Amino acid sequence: MLQLINLKNTLLAGTVMLLASCSGQKEVKMGSYAYDAQFLKENGIEYTELVSADGNSKVMIVPAWQGRVMTTSASGDEGDSYGWINYRFIREGKVSPQFNPVGGEERFWLGPEGGPFSLYFKEGQKQVYDNWIVPTVLDTEAFTIKSQDDSSVHFVKDTRLTNASGTTFDMNIDRTVSLMNTDEVAADFGIQLSPGMKIVAYKSENKITNTGDSAWTKEGGLVSVWMLGCFNPTPTTTVFIPYREDAEGTIVNDEYFGKIPADRLIKEEGIIYFKIDGKYRSKLGLPASRATNLCGSYDSSKGVLTILWCSLPETSSAYVNGQWGPQEDPFAGDVINSYNDGPVEDGSIMGPFYEIETSSAGAELVPGASLVHTQKVIHIQGEDGQLAPIVQKLFGADLNVIKTKFQ
Repeated sequence: MLQLINLKNTLLAGTVMLLASCSGQKEVKMGSYAYDAQFLKENGIEYTELVSADGNSKVMIVPAWQGRVMTTSASGDEGDSYGWINYRFIREGKVSPQFNPVGGEERFWLGPEGGPFSLYFKEGQKQVYDNWIVPTVLDTEAFTIKSQDDSSVHFVKDTRLTNASGTTFDMNIDRTVSLMNTDEVAADFGIQLSPGMKIVAYKSENKITNTGDSAWTKEGGLVSVWMLGCFNPTPTTTVFIPYREDAEGTIVNDEYFGKIPADRLIKEEGIIYFKIDGKYRSKLGLPASRATNLCGSYDSSKGVLTILWCSLPETSSAYVNGQWGPQEDPFAGDVINSYNDGPVEDGSIMGPFYEIETSSAGAELVPGASLVHTQKVIHIQGEDGQLAPIVQKLFGADLNVIKTKFQ
């Protein structure tokens, strides 16, 4: 059994974790998949893994945290760990009745967060942080593994939730996370992947079913599947999101935490560029009229391209509005969001991390009916020359422009 030695000093040094065993010592680099795997083990967090036949693609999933994908690697245990993990919070070992921000690169939540139909505030409460509580089914309750094999794991959960207008939702949650191989990625996206690239990809299918006796309607409020991914920010990371230029209305909602400065958010030629450095708390969202089913990020220092794809409804649909407090329209919400962490008023910071988020339409469901929201997450690590054609093909964007936009 490996035993952690001097974790606190190791984390402060930011270099390696020292592990002692009967066979001596070995070093595990901080930032690697192996480091994060060992960290969770040493803190009593059980996880399961999806691993490719060659051992290079690895997806780490924690059932106790709602079947959350904690992190991934495209080159085995020694490869870069792509998900953000909140070491400080996990190490403390405390359970908060409000929210347990453990991190993870894909977590299942439900919307809306704020407004008259919020699932995170009680009826009649002012929507301020002190009153905000994440439902336990999305925070501390484990999802049950229904089935599992080498390439997928299937979770289920039954729950009851009540929104800020007093509407009750009885539902079944059904979530399957599946490893995608290189051929699947190439075929799904119509791209060419060279042998020299490092790739890890997975798909999650997230279904909610109305198990109650009443229909879910706009009058009582709707719920949506809300997927959030936490990643590690760097001074060389940019989120880029295509938008529909031929649509009407607001291109991007950039006032979640106050308007985003012009040197951090640029809109031009059908692409939004968002500076990601973990130093300025800000969030943006694309409404349904402007959003496509793609968004991405690129860390030019490590050559890591992250692609996030989500399913969209075939017809015009209502999206729940997650902003806190009074709302002009509770169904004018966003499809894709991105968040850059940074210090709050007292100077403290949770991360830093950044998020890319996707949401389903609001679920107008009669009893027994279901809504499915599918998401695909792909990390490709390689040289600019290998990645540029992929970015051009999928996003119609120039990788060098992305790389230098905020440099």
